[in-house]
Amino acid sequence: MSQTVTRALRLLAELGDGERSLDQLAEVVGVHKTTVLRLLQSLEEDRFVYRDADYRYHLGAGLFALANLAMEQRGVRRIAAPHLAALNAATGQTVHLAAYEGGEVVYIDKYDSRHKVRMYSRVGLRAGLHNTAVAKVLLADLPVAERRRVVAGIEFVPHTPNTITSAPQLLAELDAVAAQGWAQDHAEHETFINCVGAPVRDASGRAVAAVSISVPDVVLPYEQVLELLPQLLDTVRAISADAGAP
Repeated sequence: MSQTVTRALRLLAELGDGERSLDQLAEVVGVHKTTVLRLLQSLEEDRFVYRDADYRYHLGAGLFALANLAMEQRGVRRIAAPHLAALNAATGQTVHLAAYEGGEVVYIDKYDSRHKVRMYSRVGLRAGLHNTAVAKVLLADLPVAERRRVVAGIEFVPHTPNTITSAPQLLAELDAVAAQGWAQDHAEHETFINCVGAPVRDASGRAVAAVSISVPDVVLPYEQVLELLPQLLDTVRAISADAGAP
């Protein structure tokens, strides 16, 4: 039984680096394809992996649920909480915390605005990879090869006239985000919402989460949302320090 569990965990770890075929996974584990297929079928039943139309395997939604439970119990969500609450209180605006999970960016915490205009976002909801500040921040921190692979798989749905609609355009934006250390969503997901986002880093120096401030334009115009950037950067630096970042 322990050998079976070890092999299943090895499969999940391998899929954490990207999609794989059955042949590739069998080679990694070092057993016959029929053995690996049985393991994958069991993992599929619990939504820990899924198989796409090209018969390639990916991490599944069941892992996201476990990841969120883990965040509830320890880690960056707990560390960030007092800082996010303070940022929310100081600005009065909606504050999000998001994490990159298996090719998706998921909101793992949210503090609502004190204004009557509220955002539909909620904890557990996926953020658009090409049109949200938190996703840009997290994709910009990926190794270049992984970044390109993820971007190549995005369906560039144009939600607004400002939405990025091509892989080259997004890759150029991510290069800029990586260089400047923060990202923006200038009415790219919704025409009336502007956001700024920045990374939270751990002891390894990698971005383990992203924090954003999101503001409807009836509350603040775009230029004034950008003026919130220093407070955002101070917040992510404080969270990162508590998470062990240099």
